[in-house]
Amino acid sequence: MDRTATNMNLPEEEPGGPAAALDVRTQTKTYKNFFQNINDLSKVISFSPQEKKKLEDAAEVYHLRVPFYYFSLIKNRHDSKDPIRAQCIPSPEELEVSEKEFMDPLAEEQMSPVNCLVHRYPDRVLLIVTSQCFMYCRHCTRKRLWQEDIPEPNLQDIDKAISYIKKNKQIREVIVSGGDPLTLDTSKIDYVLSGISCLKNVEAIRIGTRAPVVFPQRINEALCRVLRKYNKLWINVQFNHPWEVTPQSAQACMRLARCGIPISNQSVLLRGINDNPEVMIELCHKLQSIRVRPYYLFQCDPVVGASHFRTPIRRGMEIIEKMRGFTSGMCVPTFVVDGIEGKGKVPLGPNYLVSEDGGCVTLRNYQGETFRYYAPKE
Repeated sequence: MDRTATNMNLPEEEPGGPAAALDVRTQTKTYKNFFQNINDLSKVISFSPQEKKKLEDAAEVYHLRVPFYYFSLIKNRHDSKDPIRAQCIPSPEELEVSEKEFMDPLAEEQMSPVNCLVHRYPDRVLLIVTSQCFMYCRHCTRKRLWQEDIPEPNLQDIDKAISYIKKNKQIREVIVSGGDPLTLDTSKIDYVLSGISCLKNVEAIRIGTRAPVVFPQRINEALCRVLRKYNKLWINVQFNHPWEVTPQSAQACMRLARCGIPISNQSVLLRGINDNPEVMIELCHKLQSIRVRPYYLFQCDPVVGASHFRTPIRRGMEIIEKMRGFTSGMCVPTFVVDGIEGKGKVPLGPNYLVSEDGGCVTLRNYQGETFRYYAPKE
């Protein structure tokens, strides 16, 4: 498949105009340019009959959707360990369930005061506007939302969530997520953002999306015209591997940057994909070159069906230690474990404090050298 042949551009204007925002469930595409079942994939990947059956079983439990664009980034489509393929093609390992894995590892449903809203931290909330994604990542924390019996948030749900935010004055930040919120029609994105941005207590709005990574064609001029209207916007993306930084994804990020929107990256630490410092340094250097700030490196959550992606926590700390000092601080993300049962994010890193004695501490630098540092006493 031609890596640059991506004839998947969305129309500049979606039909229906602003009035179409009456139903948030209508998505912006018909998903013509996507693989959505194993049978279609078998036309471009050679599966044995036994392997195909196992993959069909996995896809039956956890949805499959892969944009042709993202599939084109796979360098060896017949290698299940290819770092791009592993993120998008089902694996039989997804059906292996451990007693230490959970459908809702972060207890989001327990912290949902109204439908589609998660209120875990005092000053910010998570607004889940859709369960749809351009691509169903195999390591996804919210695999529970892929189930057929879970309804999509509708306009009334969104309005109730916004009303909750308005009444709770301590909330100053809203993270718009999903699924991927950019799968919504542009007019519906405008509807959601306008409802949030008019709240006096909201100082920042974050959009979490993988669109620039997996379907960069979505970042078109029609969308950018809407995003430019809102001066509180930030965007978080998820690049996990250097191969994902392409001319197309770079252009998508630059379009967002020209809208005046800061862009940060939240990678997930994935076994066999990015769990070594050389890969992470290369990724973060590429991100810096396209004006995307490496922000977080998340430990993969203990969600059902993702145990084969998870690494020892010590591995993430080692990666950060081998990055710190060997590349600029701007290129070093914060390694974070998101606590189960809604305990919140816990940053972890190397310990550079060797000892403390009164007003003097012994510190260790990135090269392993120790030195004494005198500081004022309490």
